[in-house]
Amino acid sequence: MLMRISAKAVERMIPIPDLMGTLSDPTRLGALRLLWDGREHCVCELMQVLGATQSRMSRHMGALKAAGLVIDRRDAQWVRYRRNPDVDPRVGAIVDAVVAAMAVDRKEAA
Repeated sequence: MLMRISAKAVERMIPIPDLMGTLSDPTRLGALRLLWDGREHCVCELMQVLGATQSRMSRHMGALKAAGLVIDRRDAQWVRYRRNPDVDPRVGAIVDAVVAAMAVDRKEAA
């Protein structure tokens, strides 16, 4: 099925090579795997699950936010992140495939 994308959506879409670079880090992939459920997650939860320090998570979440994959909301001392509902559908399809492949890898490793 061919998707029709508006000119504005094409303008704001992250270039595919840049997206691949963003997805190439294990910490960012782990964060996306958690956030891709569409729910909001506290950075403290991401840090705990991924075993990352606050500064490391902040750097990686900044990269995901700059790529337009996630959005954030400040909640007192913490920041909460979730999947960007306005992500370009083609980019979303790529991330969907990567997250699905990660789930298969986790099942096979278990």
